[in-house]
Amino acid sequence: MVFARITIDPEVCTGKPCIRGLRFPVARLLGLLAAGETREKILKDYPYLEPEDIDEALRYASFLADEETVELAR
Repeated sequence: MVFARITIDPEVCTGKPCIRGLRFPVARLLGLLAAGETREKILKDYPYLEPEDIDEALRYASFLADEETVELAR
């Protein structure tokens, strides 16, 4: 899977996946969504983000979740 809007650069945010080379980690965007922030509020609060950034961050999270196997404690 190709992610055109997700960049990983050791010089930016210590190599964490970021949105389009900005110092805005994908995890931060996903955290806002998980906390219940709406897309509209995120785009208003962070005007340098674009709707496609949110879409790609969600696709990226889905890709990672599908690739990772975690054993849960019983």
